[in-house]
Amino acid sequence: MARRRKFWGWGFEDQQPPYEQVEAAATAAREHLGFGPAEVERPARLGDIELPPPLLKPPASLAAICRSDPYERAAHAYGKSYRDVVRAFRGEFDNPPDAVAHPSDEAELERVLAWCEEAGAAAIPFGGGTSVVGGVEPPADGSTVSIDLKAMDRVLAVDATSRAALIQAGATGPRLEAQLSEHGLTLRHFPQSFEYSTLGGWIATRAGGHYATLHTHIDDFVESLRALTPRGWWASRRLPGSGAGPSPDRMLIGSEGILGVITEAWMRLQDAPRFRESAAVLFDAFEPGAQAVRALSQSGLHPSNCRLLDPSEAALTGAASKAAGAGARPAMLVLGFESADHELAPWMARALELCSDHGGRALDPGTGSATRRGESEGAWRDAFLHAPYLRDTLVAAGVLAETFETAITWDRFADLVDGVGQRVHEALSGQGIVTCRLTHVYPDGAAPYFTALAPARRGHELEQWAELKQAASEAIVAAGGTITHHHAVGRDHRPWYDRQRPEQFAAALRAAKSVVDPAGILNPGVLIDP
Repeated sequence: MARRRKFWGWGFEDQQPPYEQVEAAATAAREHLGFGPAEVERPARLGDIELPPPLLKPPASLAAICRSDPYERAAHAYGKSYRDVVRAFRGEFDNPPDAVAHPSDEAELERVLAWCEEAGAAAIPFGGGTSVVGGVEPPADGSTVSIDLKAMDRVLAVDATSRAALIQAGATGPRLEAQLSEHGLTLRHFPQSFEYSTLGGWIATRAGGHYATLHTHIDDFVESLRALTPRGWWASRRLPGSGAGPSPDRMLIGSEGILGVITEAWMRLQDAPRFRESAAVLFDAFEPGAQAVRALSQSGLHPSNCRLLDPSEAALTGAASKAAGAGARPAMLVLGFESADHELAPWMARALELCSDHGGRALDPGTGSATRRGESEGAWRDAFLHAPYLRDTLVAAGVLAETFETAITWDRFADLVDGVGQRVHEALSGQGIVTCRLTHVYPDGAAPYFTALAPARRGHELEQWAELKQAASEAIVAAGGTITHHHAVGRDHRPWYDRQRPEQFAAALRAAKSVVDPAGILNPGVLIDP
């Protein structure tokens, strides 16, 4: 029997530990966070959940690739935001999709989309289901078909000369990397959701990857795209660059499924790196660390990793504890370079000089602290990769865990970080923890990423989440930041996205949608109203 993803949380069903282990981990997590004890809840069982009956039935010609069983409908009802996980954990599925289609090729996808338009059903492209902004949730009214593309997961062609590959949109990160590695190539786009998210999802949401500088978004790797709309195919020409008017690729990148279902893309690849250099650098506070990061981003060195953790995050993850010593709470910069072509010691040496100019203290292998350096980097990396799994335990433990990310120019950076941190802390009534790290950096600005942890108001988590979301989003917009740097807009960010974008652009986007999707069936309510 094939492994199944959990219908309510992160990972596979067989990865969910027994209740006794969850209880122990949840209790330890609350103690670590400084929260008092609380009951550790159990997730709802699928057999105990009553879903509303489906409003439509697939035609006989599509019955073989469509599912309407409780698991499929529940597993495709939400993404993976805190709000989503809480509702699914409690078994609250007010409006699941009526059917889930699993096309295995473009011909089947065409038939599915035609059926949706004929039936007047919303059609929601679904990749890994890892959206944290309500991007795959069915609208409140009408019927919905979730179109799961994971069966379309192959690397179809490799152009080694141009170092590019044609990849189907349903390929998950591990799936496409495994196929590319056979050719000694890699896409090297590693978002936190890499294990489960798909290429099509990355493109549709303008996902950010692991590169902290230079190639920060999936945009940088897209060579051409192919997508199906209710009015036919949308395909662009493969080119290394073009000045021929507005880019059809850019129109689809970030379109979140409202302009077409992305089926495949030619992607720019890289040779697998052979040379790596890494370091952990401590700063007495976040501010001088940010100044060092700005110097690095403007130096032209282009580090692949340049993630600055404020003292709270560095301490919470254990990244800086062993290196700094008892009682110290430094900020920590995780710094790295990689290349398939050349040694990187000179790059790292210059980067550490820039850090030293701002008070940074590198954990230097030359002084015997390579082990501590590795432990620091490893502690943060492990915490980063396990955070989505840990959140399931935190929900059971009654801990609210939410994140907010943005981007801002350097001249307004300090005011935004202080303002958002203060406003979120106030929204938590001073009872939680607010941390900040820099995920991506640019010569003209940075992307601060905030994490809020607080005791949940049991039974009122959604109201508590909404208050926190409102406070953080208003603070971000007031400071001049973007409502999202790489998490997309979805439904959760719509109120602030509507204020951020020019109204003339919104009108142009609506006009474009009316041409390719006149019935407005593609992911309605995301980005714009039909």
